[in-house]
Amino acid sequence: MRSQDLEKQFKFHQPWAIMKDWETDSLLEIPASTSVELDPVKNGHSTPSFPHVSPEVEDTRTDNNGSFPKLPQDDEERGFLPVLRNKNFLALWSGQLFSQLADKVYLVLMIAIISTRFQQADQTISGWVSAIMMAFTIPAVLFGAGAGGFVDRWSKKAVLVITNLLRGGLVLALPVVLWLFQGQHLGQLPVGFYILLITTFLVSTLTQFFAPAEQSAIPLVVEKRHLLSANSLYTTTMMASVIVGFAVGEPLLALADFMGNLLGFEAIGKELIVGGEYVIAGLILLLLNPKEQNNNSPHEQPHILADLRDGIRYLSNHTLIRNALLQLIILFSIFAALAVLAVRLAEIIPEISSSQFGFLLAAGGAGMGIGATILGHLGHRFAHFQLALMGSLGVAGSLVGLSIFNQQLWPTLSLILCLGIFGAIVAIPMQTTIQAETPEEMRGKVFGLQNNAINIALSLPLALAGFAETLIGLSNVFLSLAGLAIAGGFLTWLISRNAPHIAE
Repeated sequence: MRSQDLEKQFKFHQPWAIMKDWETDSLLEIPASTSVELDPVKNGHSTPSFPHVSPEVEDTRTDNNGSFPKLPQDDEERGFLPVLRNKNFLALWSGQLFSQLADKVYLVLMIAIISTRFQQADQTISGWVSAIMMAFTIPAVLFGAGAGGFVDRWSKKAVLVITNLLRGGLVLALPVVLWLFQGQHLGQLPVGFYILLITTFLVSTLTQFFAPAEQSAIPLVVEKRHLLSANSLYTTTMMASVIVGFAVGEPLLALADFMGNLLGFEAIGKELIVGGEYVIAGLILLLLNPKEQNNNSPHEQPHILADLRDGIRYLSNHTLIRNALLQLIILFSIFAALAVLAVRLAEIIPEISSSQFGFLLAAGGAGMGIGATILGHLGHRFAHFQLALMGSLGVAGSLVGLSIFNQQLWPTLSLILCLGIFGAIVAIPMQTTIQAETPEEMRGKVFGLQNNAINIALSLPLALAGFAETLIGLSNVFLSLAGLAIAGGFLTWLISRNAPHIAE
């Protein structure tokens, strides 16, 4: 081999490179920054020498299984600390924190506006809220998959920044627009309520672009070996925003009104808080510097149907990603059913009332946060589909427990907490698998299809769980969900054994 060819071969693009020592016929794992010098030809080979490689690194030889031992500092590189030291991930995570909190408090804001402006004393608020929830859900079904094709062609940073600023602008504009149409009606409903529906629809539509862009950006700013920790932190934040958003949304908006009254902005205090959170998220994301590869012509226009076909074809040809997506769909379906069944659980538990079902759901959210934290520190010890199988069995065990102990408060809370912990052990490795195995140019399409499939899958349990509980009983519904969790876990594990394995 010519010396210049060997030099080309030893240009490193990874944090660690694998090289062969021709004298000992063994493999060495060396830092990418290590300079390589060529010794004179020995035994017919140009032999590289490693003047800057420490003895610890030189000693990393293959074991009997042909795999490389962990480096001494490898354990120090696990957990949340390495990703939190990553300035790009820190900007992405901080933007996520404000954006997702705003998403949750937004729905509380809509309920507050309806109750103070439009609901009459003799009316129930349920119909108004149901219409808002439909306006929030429809864009996820209509645009969730198609938005991914646009995200693949656009700058991820631009999508993240612009969608947050636009959502903030829509919320901040609400007080002015509602004031302009105050007292006007279209049919039997106030024009202001139609404005809320349109605003909610637009905010949700922008979210369909934000979500795949955010998921696609994580592997752009985080090394592959840290993806599990990054997704653990991402999921912890997501679940915390659900708990915090709905739990503190009302007192937070009440505090905003109080502060608004003190400062003379009594009419816009609540909107200022929610819209301001979106704007802050957008401004933080300006600091993001993802290393994107734009393989598309600047004049090329997205073809939605073609992009959908490309995404579906890609999933059909890649077993690991398809099975990871299947696991996520099953898991979210189980949690959607739990959201409905929690009302019935709260009704039959003597210590609480049916209106306190959110207390039970909060235990599941707390469990997912705990599970995400555990995975961030220990998850790298196992293969992703091993974790998913263990998590599926844990989810099934928790559901079997709920089928037996569903009339006592503390056993029920403990089991739902465990359900959340094991749910995280399924969700995070599967999300990491999809990110790690999907090339950059396909991530938007795949994540768009993922969001679309999950949103559609959520609708069926929400519609059928209550009916099934009435038909076959609460315990039997939990047992059926346990069977679904076991079947999904074993199916994806068996198929993954025959598929090419990812680098964990």
